[in-house]
Amino acid sequence: MLYLVATPIGNLGDITLRALETLRTVDVVASEDTRKTGLLLKHFEISKPQVSFHEHNEAQAGAKIMALLADGKSVAVVSNAGTPGISDPGYTLVRSAVEAGVAVTMIPGASAVVMALVLSGLPAHSFTFRGFPPRKSGKRQRFMAVDAESPHTLIFYESPYRLEGFLTDALAVYGDRPAALANELTKLFEGVQRGLLSELLTAVQSQEPRGEYVVVIGGAIS
Repeated sequence: MLYLVATPIGNLGDITLRALETLRTVDVVASEDTRKTGLLLKHFEISKPQVSFHEHNEAQAGAKIMALLADGKSVAVVSNAGTPGISDPGYTLVRSAVEAGVAVTMIPGASAVVMALVLSGLPAHSFTFRGFPPRKSGKRQRFMAVDAESPHTLIFYESPYRLEGFLTDALAVYGDRPAALANELTKLFEGVQRGLLSELLTAVQSQEPRGEYVVVIGGAIS
């Protein structure tokens, strides 16, 4: 059995009982970062062998995991935080397992996407998650423009180092829409800033962004 196990996005108290039970019973844990996962396992007094599984070795490590599954082993896949497969490795492995007839399930948990959306105060009944945008402005604007006319709330992940550039491009592509910036979710310095894109850009320019950001932007209004 292949398990995709969601882990806390910040506060370790958010791990679920099912996640702990699964991590205690599987044969192997496949980790995006074995060091970080090792700290998580140690905190909950779990001792399991790990294999490295990240974006730079996804094909090679995926084949190794498939071999373990074919040998009857149970494997839990975890990312650094949140759900494997959502802006983290996991999709190709799930596809391989499905094609091979291997049973796959997921242990749900904390989600930065859903948390930021709900806290944003923007419409949450229909949304589009775009993940991390391209780093360069031209490609980023073209990436954004795909949803310029979409009525759905838009959600992006962004690094604190590129946040100002992202907001500048978002303002150029979408106009001055209502938006929200969520960072350090579930952690001590959790924050959510709400306002027009121009207001959030000004705020970011006057302070040093910290932590990974989830950017939520209102959809187009016809």
